[in-house]
Amino acid sequence: MDFQTLSPEIEQIGKDIVHAAYKVHLALGPGLLEKIYEVCLAHELKKLGHEVLRQVDIPFVYDGIFFDEGLRMDLLVDNLVIVELKAVEMINPLWKAQIISHLKLTELPLGYLINFNVPLIKQGINRFRI
Repeated sequence: MDFQTLSPEIEQIGKDIVHAAYKVHLALGPGLLEKIYEVCLAHELKKLGHEVLRQVDIPFVYDGIFFDEGLRMDLLVDNLVIVELKAVEMINPLWKAQIISHLKLTELPLGYLINFNVPLIKQGINRFRI
C-alpha cells in the first residue's frame, strides 16, 4: 500500500499516544474496564497539551442521506488521530476493520487500536493508516 508521509505534527501526536498508553498501563496494569483506560489516557494526553474528545459520533452519508448517529470513536486527538480502546483477552479482527472504516469515513490519516489487557502494552498497540 502506498501511504503519504505524515506531517511531523501527526507523527508527534502518535508518539504521545503511545507514550501516554505506556504510562497508563504502567500505573494501572491490565484487568480494568475499558472506560477506566479511556478516562486516564485522555487525561494523560491533555496533560501533554492535546485536545482530546471522548465518545465522538462519526457522521456518514449513505444513499444520499446524512446520518449523524450509529458510529462512535473512543478518542479523537487534536481532530487528527483516532484512538479505539479495548480491554479484552483477544483482539477481534472486526475491530481492526472498524478503525480502518472510521479512518475512511473521517478521512483522517492515522488511528490506533490499543488493548490494555496485555502483559506488556507494546503487545496491545496497533497503528493504522489508509
